[in-house]
Amino acid sequence: MAVVSLGRLIVRAASSAAVAAAGHAAYNARIVRVPPEKPDRCPEAVSILLPLRDEASRVAPALRSLLEQQGLDDVEILVLDDCSTDGTAEVVRQVAGEDPRVAVFTGVEPPDRVLGKPHACHQLAERARGSVLVCVDADVVLAPHAVAAAVSLLREARLDAVSPFPRQRADGAGARLVQPLLQWSWLVLLPLRQAERSPRPSLTAANGQFFLIDAAMLRECGGFLAVGHEVLDDIALMRAVKRAGGRGVVADGSGVAECHMYETWPQLRDGYAKSLWSATGSAPGAVAISAALLGIWVLPAVAALTGSRAGLVGYVAGVAGRVVTARRTRGRVWPDSLAHPVSILALVGLIARSWWARKNGRIAWKNRALRQKETG
Repeated sequence: MAVVSLGRLIVRAASSAAVAAAGHAAYNARIVRVPPEKPDRCPEAVSILLPLRDEASRVAPALRSLLEQQGLDDVEILVLDDCSTDGTAEVVRQVAGEDPRVAVFTGVEPPDRVLGKPHACHQLAERARGSVLVCVDADVVLAPHAVAAAVSLLREARLDAVSPFPRQRADGAGARLVQPLLQWSWLVLLPLRQAERSPRPSLTAANGQFFLIDAAMLRECGGFLAVGHEVLDDIALMRAVKRAGGRGVVADGSGVAECHMYETWPQLRDGYAKSLWSATGSAPGAVAISAALLGIWVLPAVAALTGSRAGLVGYVAGVAGRVVTARRTRGRVWPDSLAHPVSILALVGLIARSWWARKNGRIAWKNRALRQKETG
């Protein structure tokens, strides 16, 4: 009897946490910063940085969207071919034509214990003349006013860095289960206004798919090489901004940018294997995070199946948090939100796989193995 009572207590506590999390997501969805729909013209010099490695099959839409940017008085688009083997540079030159705003550079291999992307961004930043640097990934397509709107947000909010989180396009069952958790995680868990003011590393979120930083602040915080060994270099750079006394924040960029990260489940699985071990901090941390995820968002659903009213409340709260996130970030609402406990199970499985890959030295990306310091 005591065991049954304890189980009910645990379910009630988990469901209460799920309700609180859904409420927090709803609050964040109201206050999250959003780039303006009709920004003023940007008079500043803006440098758009596009690092590429073996992106011939998908860079064209991204580059075309950069060429179509509006409201910028002075813009340059700097492209780095990071030792590609698939003809990426040729595709870039074909799409860009003779556009004088575009400059294509050939990158060099990163030095020991420096990861490819921050090294590529460093090479581009060294050539940039803009007072604002805009980092964009090859799988991101921007709306025509995206850069001007993001710069407007950066300046009007008096920020030193801003990460407008793109809408995540998810095709296939696996992606539809996992990808929405990217926005869900920070809308549910991160106190956005406090995070904007606080230098605490734990109160930081960012997404390198679309990332703006003041050029002077980038120099102040040590540049891209200062975070060159970090797998999650976007979050590390935002933390570096805070340590330098600056202000940076994640924003809802779903109205100005769309990203299609993975086309297949193996791509998604390997992509998360590269980074989830780092996101969870340590092996004990990964266990604690996984237990919390399972306890708050899976246990109530399981209890609901046995007739628990408290469990049903917790399950509905978890679904509500997903609904709020999807509506705020322009994702699919139904029926995907109903599968939230399954999404959490998939995420926990990916966390476990990421740590297994790290332990066995099997973490690589873009045909580059992550060296020991990068993985431990």
